[in-house]
Formats: sequence, structure tokens, C-alpha cells
Amino acid sequence: MKKAVVSCFLAFGLIFVSQVQANDVEALAKSKNCLSCHAIDRKLVGPAYKDIAKGKDPKGGEITVERLVNSIKNGSMGKWGPIPMPPNPVTDDEANQLAEWILSL
Repeated sequence: MKKAVVSCFLAFGLIFVSQVQANDVEALAKSKNCLSCHAIDRKLVGPAYKDIAKGKDPKGGEITVERLVNSIKNGSMGKWGPIPMPPNPVTDDEANQLAEWILSL
């Protein structure tokens, strides 16, 4: 009985921590103005994050964490349409957090 209770609390704790981390990354995205051009579930100026999370761009290119980090840090153009995404002032760690979060959606 004790093991079941401990397992339940442990599972709840992991879910809670995971949700807090997701909320923190979403707050990071807001603070870096990412959500001015992107939405989670619909196209704005740039593609929806859920479309990016599918793993392929419209031209069939594979979307990886490394590729997203590069696009976030250095900007991007032509993969999702004619409007360029400017470089974003983020650290390597912030770009990695954002890329992993986007691909998890």
C-alpha cells in the first residue's frame, strides 16, 4: 500500500514539474516576443508551433532541435513562406528550451 501511495505522489510530482517547466518555457516565448508572430495552434505571421512540431516543413525538410535552435538564433527565411523570421536575442540555453518545447507540442 505504501509503495502505491509513494508511486502515485511521485507520478503526480513529475506531471506537476513537467507542467511547470512547460509554463516556464511558454513564459520565455512570451518574454522574447515569439508569440507576436507565432501561435501554438494557428498560423499568424509565422507557422503554428503545432505545425512545426509535426517534424517537416512545407518543402519536406526535417525539423530537429538543432535546426530550430539555428532558426531561432539566426533567423530564417523561405521555409514557411516569404516573410523572414528575424534573429532573436536568446542564449543558447534559451533557444534550446524553446526548440524542445515547440517540438513537444
